[in-house]
Amino acid sequence: MMETRSTCAYCGVGCGLIIASEGRHITGVRGDPEHPANFGRLCSKGASLHLTATPEVLSSRRLLAPRWREDRAQAWQEPGWEGVQRRLVERLLALRAAHGPEALGFYISGQLLTEDYHAFNKLARGLWGTPHIDSNSRLCMSSAVAGYKKALGADAPPCSYEDIEQAGCLFIAGSNTAWAHPILFRRIEAAKAANPALRIVVVDPRRTETAEFADLHLALRPGSDVALFQAMLHQMIWQGWIRQDFIAAHTEGFETVRAQVQAMTPARAAQLCDLPEAQIIEAARLFAQSPATLSLYCMGLNQSSAGTDKNQALIQLHLASAQIGRPGCGPFSLTGQPNAMGGREAGGMATLLPGHRDPASASDRAEVAALWGVEGIPAGPGKTAVEMFEAAAAGEIKALWIACTDPAQSLPHQSLVRAALQRCELVVLQDAFTGSATAEFAHVLLPAATWGEKEGTVTNSERRISRVRAAVPPPGEARSDWQIVRDLARRLEPALRPGRSSLFAWDSPEQAWLEHREATRGRDLDIGGLSYERLELAPQQWPCPEGASEGQARLYLDRRFATPSGRARFQPISWRPPVEWPSVERPLQLSTGRLRDQWHSLSRSGTVPSLFASAPEPRLGLHPDELARLGFAEGELAAVDSARGRLHVKLAADAQLGRRQAWLPMHWGSEYLLGRDAHGAALAGVNALSQSATCPDAGQPELKYATVGLQRLALPWRVLGAAYVPDAQAEALHQALLALGREAGYACCVPVAGTVRGQTGWLLEAAFAQAPADAWIQGLSRSLDLHAPGALRYADGRRGHLRLLRLQGEGTEARLQSWLRVGETRAGQGDGDGAWLDAWWREGRPVAGLGRQLLAPQSGVASAPASPVVCHCLGVREAQIQARLGQCQDLTPGARLEDLQSALRCGTQCGSCLPQLRRLVQAAPSSLETSP
Repeated sequence: MMETRSTCAYCGVGCGLIIASEGRHITGVRGDPEHPANFGRLCSKGASLHLTATPEVLSSRRLLAPRWREDRAQAWQEPGWEGVQRRLVERLLALRAAHGPEALGFYISGQLLTEDYHAFNKLARGLWGTPHIDSNSRLCMSSAVAGYKKALGADAPPCSYEDIEQAGCLFIAGSNTAWAHPILFRRIEAAKAANPALRIVVVDPRRTETAEFADLHLALRPGSDVALFQAMLHQMIWQGWIRQDFIAAHTEGFETVRAQVQAMTPARAAQLCDLPEAQIIEAARLFAQSPATLSLYCMGLNQSSAGTDKNQALIQLHLASAQIGRPGCGPFSLTGQPNAMGGREAGGMATLLPGHRDPASASDRAEVAALWGVEGIPAGPGKTAVEMFEAAAAGEIKALWIACTDPAQSLPHQSLVRAALQRCELVVLQDAFTGSATAEFAHVLLPAATWGEKEGTVTNSERRISRVRAAVPPPGEARSDWQIVRDLARRLEPALRPGRSSLFAWDSPEQAWLEHREATRGRDLDIGGLSYERLELAPQQWPCPEGASEGQARLYLDRRFATPSGRARFQPISWRPPVEWPSVERPLQLSTGRLRDQWHSLSRSGTVPSLFASAPEPRLGLHPDELARLGFAEGELAAVDSARGRLHVKLAADAQLGRRQAWLPMHWGSEYLLGRDAHGAALAGVNALSQSATCPDAGQPELKYATVGLQRLALPWRVLGAAYVPDAQAEALHQALLALGREAGYACCVPVAGTVRGQTGWLLEAAFAQAPADAWIQGLSRSLDLHAPGALRYADGRRGHLRLLRLQGEGTEARLQSWLRVGETRAGQGDGDGAWLDAWWREGRPVAGLGRQLLAPQSGVASAPASPVVCHCLGVREAQIQARLGQCQDLTPGARLEDLQSALRCGTQCGSCLPQLRRLVQAAPSSLETSP
C-alpha cells in the first residue's frame, strides 16, 4: 500500500488528507495530522472520498473516453482523443469564421486547480480572443470579492483560521458552518470549550445547528441583513462604541455613512428584520465591545441581489470599531468551493484578470498580454455566468465550453438555462462524471481526471496554498484539465498564431503554475517566494514574496489598506428589499442551502449511497404551524411554483424555520427530483424556482431568495419500487429507474446503502393522476427483477393495487431484496397499504416472523418510516439515539451526550454529527428541573 498527501476536493476549508492506494486503485483516506487547515480531522464527506473512486464507481459513473455526436438525437460515438480533437477544432474554427471569437463562452469551476484555471484563461483571452470566461464561483463568492475590493481595495480575506481561537466574539452571518464547513465548526466548538467567555452571535433566518450553538441568534427576515448591520452601526455610534481615532487615521467616507445610518435606528430595523430591538442592540454591543470580533460569513450574504451591499455593510462594522488588522478579528469570508480562491487569483472570472488585475484597466490588460506573450487581450469584462446563458438563449453566444460544473442543475432560472443550452450550436462538456443534467445537451464530452488522479495546487479560505497530488493514474482515457486545454490549444494555434511559438509549451502542471506565479509578483497576492518544492514541505499562505521566510497570516497589520489612498473606504449603502416580495399568490419566502453530507449537484457525493442516509429524499421544509395554516400534512405532495418555474415535492415540518419561510436543499436537481407537469413538460429540480436577478456590483444571482406558492397536487396513484443489486449493476438500475420516473407526475429516485456488503440499493417513488399504465408497471417490475419466477405477488384487480416481493436469504436470515407496490391513496391514508416495506427494506430487517403479512392488503405492521442516520461514520440512526436518551433522563445534557458517545460511539469519529446530537439531547425529556 502507498500513501500520498493531497487536499480534499469538497469545500473551501482546504483540509489536508492522506490517500491510501494499491496499484491503480484508491483504497482509503484519512486526515493529514500535519496540515494546518484541519490537523487530521475530516468531515463525513471528506472521510468518504475514497468511496467515490471504487472500481464500481470508476466503471459505471466515470466518463472514461471522449465522446462526440453531431446531433443531440444521435447516439454517442467514441472516436478517441485524436478524432474528437480534430473534429472539435474544425467546428470551433468554423464557428469563429462565421460569428467571431466572442460567439464562444467558457463556463468553468471553482473545483478546478489553479493550473487548470490558468490554462483556460490563457486559451480564452490570450489565444481565442473572447472575454467571456466565467466560473461557477460567480454563484457563491463574487459578492465577497466585490465587497472586499470596494471596502478594503483588494480581494484578500485578512484573517486566518487561528483567529477563531483568539477571538472574543464570533459573529457568524448567513452561514450554517456546522453543515457547510464542519471542520471549522469543530474548531469553533473547541474554542468555546477552551474559552467559555467567547460569545457567539449567529445571524440566520433558520434556527440551524450553528444557531443553536450560539449565545445570541438573530432570526431575521430573509433579505434584511443590510438593515440589521446599519442599525448595529447606528447603535455603535449612538453609544460611543466606535473608534474615532482608527476611523480618522485609517479610513475615508465615514461622515457620509454616519449621516445615512442615522435614520436606521434599532427600532426601525426591528420592524424591517422582524427582530426584537433588544437583540439588535445586544448584537451591536457584543460586536463593538469585544476585545476581538471575528465575523464568518458565506452564502446567506453572498447569494443575493444586494450581496455586495451586505458584505460592505458588515465590513463597515469592523472598520468603525477597529475590529480588523489584529489577531482574532476581521471580516472573514468562508469560501464555498475547494479552489474558488485560486480561480480568483488566476483571473478565471469575467470580471477579473490574473494577479487581481482588472479587465476594465488598459494598463492591467497590457501587463497580462506581456506576461502571456500576446499582442493584446479583449477589452473590458466579459459576460458573467447569468449573462452568458442569457446571451446564449438570445442567440448571441453560439457555443459553450463547460468544465467541471453542471449549469443545467446549479444555475438559477432553469427554463432559461436549458433553452440556452438547447439553442447553442456546440456544447462542450469537460467532466469527470457521467449522468449530469448538462450532459443531455452536450455535443462533446471530454473525460477529465479528478481528485486523487491529478497534480496541482488549490487555495483555501485563509489564502493557504496546498498541493494536490495524484495517488493513481486517471482511469480509461481521462486526462487532467490543463492537459486537455493545452492539447486543444496547440491544435488551434496553427490557424490562430501561424508560424509562432506555442503559448502552451507545458509538459507539466508546474510549468503552468510558474506562469501564474509571475502574474502575482509585486501584487497584493505576491507568491514569488513560493515554488512546488517549497509547497511540498508545507502549505503556505499568501502573500509570500521572494525572500519571505513564510506566508503572511494576517493582512493590514500596519493599518494600510490596498486602496490608492491606503485608507479603507466607507461607502453609503441603502437597504432595499429583495427583488421579489411575497404576494397572495406566492406568500412563502424560499431559501436553499447545503445538506451536511452532500455536495453541490451530487456528481461526486451522489456516488456514495451512505451519504444519503441522513437526508434520504428531497423535502420542502415549512414550519409546522405554516403547514397547518395552509392545510397540508407532513409527507404530502405539493406543487411549488415561482414566477419562473414549478416543481413537485414532498413537504416536511421543520421547526427551524420561521413562519412564511420555506427551505429546500440546493442539491436536488432533475437527476433525483423529477417528473412532469400537467402539460407534459419535464420538471427541472430546485433551480426551476430560483431567480436570476443579480447583484449589480458582483453579478451574483439571488439564489437564496424566491417567493413561491403551494398547491395541492392531485396525484393519488403511488408507486414505490426498490431493489438491492450487486454494486456493478447499480448504475444500470439507476438509469432504468430514471427513465421510468421521467414519465410520472412526480418522482424521486435515490440510492440507499446496502445492508449486505457489495450491494447497493435504488428506490423510485412515483405518483400519477391516473393508474399507471400496465406497460409502465411491467417495465418497473423487470428493472427490479420481480417479473421472474420466485417473486411473491399480491394483486387486487378491483382496486388496482399490486404488491410484488423478492426475498434474499432463507429462514431467519431472509430479508427483502426487492419490492414493488402500486395503489391509490385516499385522504388520511398516508402512503397507503404497505408503507412499512420501505423501512423494512432500507434497514435490512429480517422478515421471517411476518409470514402472510408480507402480502396482506391491510397489514398490522407498524408503518413508521425508516429512521434517518445521524452518525454517518458508524451508521447510528436517530431511533437508536432516542432510545438511549430515554434511558438517561436523570442526567445533565452534557452527561447525556457523553453517554451517547460511550454507548453508541456516535460523534466520536469525524464529529460532523455533534451539532445534531446536541439538538437531540436538548430536545429529549429530562427529569432534571434545571436546564444547561
